Amino acid sequence: MNMGGGAGVADESSTTSAVAQLSHAVWLRYQHLLDKSTPLVLYRWIFLGAIALIYALRVYFIQGFYIITYGLGIYILQLLIAFLSPQVDPEIQELTDGPALPTRGSDEFRPFVRRLPEFKFWHSLAKAFCVAFVLTFFSAFDVPVFWPILLFYWLVLFVSTMKRQIMHMIKYKYVPFTFGKQRYDRKKAAPTTETNTSRP
Repeated sequence: MNMGGGAGVADESSTTSAVAQLSHAVWLRYQHLLDKSTPLVLYRWIFLGAIALIYALRVYFIQGFYIITYGLGIYILQLLIAFLSPQVDPEIQELTDGPALPTRGSDEFRPFVRRLPEFKFWHSLAKAFCVAFVLTFFSAFDVPVFWPILLFYWLVLFVSTMKRQIMHMIKYKYVPFTFGKQRYDRKKAAPTTETNTSRP
């Protein structure tokens, strides 16, 4: 009677369970760090700037991986458009339920709600730079191209896309930034009713 097969299956299942537990623990730790970094907006963006600088220096010194950089630039442009766009497109909202954004000063104040929130925008950018940095260690992705053409095409795409986005902002009268809470000047109103203490 051969008992070796059963022992091998048990070892394999225990190894799989250990790997699953380790990956789950790593994921929990990563999620905990993300949760702690949520209110630290300035430090998060400084960290992202450092990652972007490291990637730019690597590409500059290697003098290659321009296709990876071009793909990264297209992805950043898509994220930027989603970051600057409202959660509900005013054009669609106008056709269905009427205007969703305040268009007059007398309208109710509504903070700008983005299609892509700031934290997800930052997190997606950080992941994109990290993935692009890792890809620069694989020579298969170093496709020889004439990089000025890619840069020119990306600039044309950026200008045309931002022009369309700005025209959309002007048409529907919204600004994709909310600077703090809306403040109102509360003046102490004079009492409108006076108590009459004199008797007739």
